[in-house]
Amino acid sequence: MKRVMTGALIAAVVGIGGVGGAAAAQASDPGEQNSRQDCRTYSSVKECGQPKLNDKQRACVTSAVQQGMTERRATVECSAFA
Repeated sequence: MKRVMTGALIAAVVGIGGVGGAAAAQASDPGEQNSRQDCRTYSSVKECGQPKLNDKQRACVTSAVQQGMTERRATVECSAFA
């Protein structure tokens, strides 16, 4: 009985994975990509598009990039915390 239940569970998980794969394939439609925004999340802060930075935040980004952080990450973190 345990083997039958385990087999059914595996079949259910594989079936769900197949549905997720189909949804992912549909999401890669070229027309849909144009409507998506450029979003990223660092340090639990989500930023979409290009944020408007003040002088202090721009200086923070420059400093962070010089220290080895990527510009995308520095932009998000400096806009949130500086």
